[in-house]
Amino acid sequence: MDPKHRALKKFVSRLVINLENLMKRYRCNQFKALTYFDAVHDFQSFKSTPRKYLEKCLEQIAIKEHEVKAFVTLKIETARQQADESTQRWMEGRQLSLIDGMPIGIKDLIETFDMPTQMGCEAYKGYSPGNDNALVWALREAGCIVIGKTVTAELGGAHPGPTKNPFDLTRTPGGSSSGSAAAVAAGMVPVAIGSQVGGSIIRPAGYCGNFALKPSQGGLHRGERQTTSMSTHGPHAGSIEDMWQVAIEIAKRTGGDPGYLGLHGPSTPPQSIKPKSLIFLETEGWVSVDDKTKEAFAQFLETCEKNKITICKRKSSMLVEELEAKIHNASEIANSITSWENRWGYRNLINKTPEKVSERLKNTLKKAEAMTPEMYQHFILQRAYIRQAHKMCAPSADAIVTLSCPGPAPKWSGDTDGGALVARPTGDPVFNFASSLMGAPCVTIPMLSVNSLPVGIQIITQPEEDARATSYARWIHKNLPPVDSD
Repeated sequence: MDPKHRALKKFVSRLVINLENLMKRYRCNQFKALTYFDAVHDFQSFKSTPRKYLEKCLEQIAIKEHEVKAFVTLKIETARQQADESTQRWMEGRQLSLIDGMPIGIKDLIETFDMPTQMGCEAYKGYSPGNDNALVWALREAGCIVIGKTVTAELGGAHPGPTKNPFDLTRTPGGSSSGSAAAVAAGMVPVAIGSQVGGSIIRPAGYCGNFALKPSQGGLHRGERQTTSMSTHGPHAGSIEDMWQVAIEIAKRTGGDPGYLGLHGPSTPPQSIKPKSLIFLETEGWVSVDDKTKEAFAQFLETCEKNKITICKRKSSMLVEELEAKIHNASEIANSITSWENRWGYRNLINKTPEKVSERLKNTLKKAEAMTPEMYQHFILQRAYIRQAHKMCAPSADAIVTLSCPGPAPKWSGDTDGGALVARPTGDPVFNFASSLMGAPCVTIPMLSVNSLPVGIQIITQPEEDARATSYARWIHKNLPPVDSD
């Protein structure tokens, strides 16, 4: 067999194996995610280089991207050049940070000077602002390699892009940070940046088996994206170490949004801390959770109690009961606030290019334009009451624990001509509205598998306690066994 034929056969064989792995049964304790923090040791000892690491990522992209469709733009040759530059810095001991050389994806809502920012919207096709968002600038300053832009739902809303869930290509990866979640889950990059207003970081991370941080409100500077009052940026990652390291490297260079302290904490991942007590927050979503997911989560809570972590429920605490009462209509509150705050931009866009905007976006605008300023004020006051109720719970427990998503990622095969539009084809963010309304930090960790698909759990602490949330999540992931339920 000649060398070319042998090489082709090897490539095809590897392709088949990887496509099979793409659809394999997911187990929390068996799945090995792509990480970066542990590769740094090899860079320091000259056993490997950022360029070699990048090539492994590019290999996975070449094998899986055709099916997963996580990226809307890739800059491969530029990435290789930057990886060579990072390799030289590591060899000379002048690396810019512990994430120098890390290949990273950026959600296509966030500006990049060298790639278009099309925001999943036909009206912005080919649009390039010609500048970096503050977060992207910080990542480049830290030596990261921005390998490409990841797919987002249209303008960060409900209308999805083409991205598939790497663990079941018939299912959504969640949204709106669809591509970022899928790229990390598929091992294409160790970290990708997402954004959240309602549930656009935490929910897709839960569906895709990722770690992710939704920082405290204002924790990471949004640059020119000072849009809605609950908008945040945060990392998806294959490890909690990479998640924190990326977040803190950004914060060290940009701080938080204007008027906010910004994310703060140690320069390396915080040590794990065992929580003494956790509030189980049911939220309005619990009633719609399937039985298997409820059973898996109940088993997780039992494991917590066996490890002497007290679980506080609404029946056992007047303060928890009050918080549950305040968030009973969190979906309505969050959606109404966001719709009102987006109405001017949506109206201008639809006036200019109505044919290049989805019907879902137009429906969102209709609801917003049916609101009055008094209605918006009402929902803002309700948000304030939620934040006060959450603050009152601080003495009761170290943190809140709940599901990151209402079970495994749902199936969705696309809109049908003449058929009714599915309201949430990227899944229901019902478990995410609470932390967004609270302005609180949230860390999701892959602790459950249901029907061989990932389901995340989330840890929520008080605002400005991002490092503490990470510490609790790190302890839970390290010390408690995951729950696999078929």
